[in-house]
Amino acid sequence: MAKQNVAEQLVDILVRAGVRRMYGVVGDSLNPVVDAIRRTGDIDWIQVRHEEAAAFAAGAEAQITGRLAACAGSCGPGNLHLINGLYDAHRSMAPVLALASHIPSSEIGLGYFQETHPDRLFTECSHYSELISNPRQMPRVLQTAIQHAIGRSGVGVVALPGDIAAEPAPEKTVEHALVTARPSVRPGDGEIEKLVRLVDEADKVTLFCGSGTAGAHAEVMEFAGRVKAPIGHALRGKEWIQYDNPYDVGMSGLLGYGAAYEATHECDLLILLGTDFPYNAFLPDDVKIVQVDIRPEHLGRRSQLDLAVWGDVRETLRALNARVKVKTDRRFLDRMLKKHADALEGVVKAYTRKVEKHTPIHPEYVASVLDELADEDAVFTVDTGMCNVWAARYLSPNGKRRIIGSFSHGSMANALPQAIGAQFTDRNRQVVSLSGDGGFSMLMGDFLTLVQYDLPVKVVLFNNSSLGMVELEMLVSGLPSYGTTNKNPDFAAIARAAGAYGVRVEKPKQLTGALKDAFKHRGPALVDVVTDPNALSIPPRISAEMVTGFALSASKIVLDGGVGRMIQMARSNLRNVPRP
Repeated sequence: MAKQNVAEQLVDILVRAGVRRMYGVVGDSLNPVVDAIRRTGDIDWIQVRHEEAAAFAAGAEAQITGRLAACAGSCGPGNLHLINGLYDAHRSMAPVLALASHIPSSEIGLGYFQETHPDRLFTECSHYSELISNPRQMPRVLQTAIQHAIGRSGVGVVALPGDIAAEPAPEKTVEHALVTARPSVRPGDGEIEKLVRLVDEADKVTLFCGSGTAGAHAEVMEFAGRVKAPIGHALRGKEWIQYDNPYDVGMSGLLGYGAAYEATHECDLLILLGTDFPYNAFLPDDVKIVQVDIRPEHLGRRSQLDLAVWGDVRETLRALNARVKVKTDRRFLDRMLKKHADALEGVVKAYTRKVEKHTPIHPEYVASVLDELADEDAVFTVDTGMCNVWAARYLSPNGKRRIIGSFSHGSMANALPQAIGAQFTDRNRQVVSLSGDGGFSMLMGDFLTLVQYDLPVKVVLFNNSSLGMVELEMLVSGLPSYGTTNKNPDFAAIARAAGAYGVRVEKPKQLTGALKDAFKHRGPALVDVVTDPNALSIPPRISAEMVTGFALSASKIVLDGGVGRMIQMARSNLRNVPRP
């Protein structure tokens, strides 16, 4: 058997760790690793057009599969391009291994061509970032990076000079067993007993849920039923907690709707479940608060806690459900359910009147039709900006669908590259990118990646020729919009020129047929929908409370749009409220 070089050893370890693909752009310092991938049948090299897209794609794959994903960039500018996508993966708690190839090891520190210091550059967007300067450091450095990425749910970075990658791997290196899954973490009995006492003593309990409730839907519903608690959620908790939820009172935050804000402020005890909700202005400061989180560093950093519980949500609630007393008083829950339904009834007609005749097309109408036509297990990737609004209000989760976006990092241009990673996990699953024209044009080159690999991603482009969210922020702050207008081409024509399916929609009556045809198309498709840049009404008078951008009053007034099929669930929940 031929002796391995360092690059071959690296690839073998990644395969053992469960990596199926490595996304990146080839380059001289990366060539030994790419060649090692070429010669193995256990991992695929996915060639993208920009390394930022590689990192976004790897992060999306990791979020879909729960497994370690990988990306790579060549020395200097190549790996530097990874940084934005890695920030997003890290803040989304997606396990990603990033390989930052490096200049020749003998030249490090001497101002060599394309020199950077990747082991320093990536420290803020990773749990581990180290340089391999000697072949004898393999495989321990790589294994340590993998363990950090998986064990702490984030990014691990290995910087590897190209000359080191090509050297023979040392004999008798120590390779330890790799951990590829995280354990369940149950709080101690003392914390559980304290939490039981707080719940039993409270008359009005509200739950506020984030992405940490993934896999705990049944436990959350059981607990809410026992203590008669309304359930609100953050945007990242939507896909995990909103469906089949008789206690739903909507979403809080900048894009919030319904009665979630009232439910969190009018309770005696607020329990934050698996959420690192960043907008503390939307959290109360005069009620008792408990936070349950798998990551102890998240506990208490948004609000003052009466009890911090370190553990995952499912295990915590399993212990709690067996011990808390069943409450019989539903008055608070029923009042919040009614407030929620009333709030939605007040806005549901905002964009449902004569929408089939409105030109330019209401983006709300596009999102509503898309929600109805998309598959029951579709994966939606969502651009930051106004697409976040449409996803929050119109995409209906059901326990099978996934909704992925740059919800914590807030980057533009995330939807298309995330769709690439999501589609590679399953070519037969419908993947839909909700792209804004600003975000799509920023990384438009990677639409060619869809064509190159014949990935059947469907890009639904909300084309309002503006940076809509930025414009809204300016107006809410009392500033005239400036620098927010895009002069766009016919994106559908560009898609067709690239070899994909492309159709432009300018009238509402064309929309349903265009989406159906795109969904039926076997390969990549783009639906360029010309939407109304003035879809959200701006209050005629800018109040002092709005000057700080998305202040509470501003978000409530400015973002009162429609809510899609959520009104149906609210009405159904209200009908189920027991009558005296």
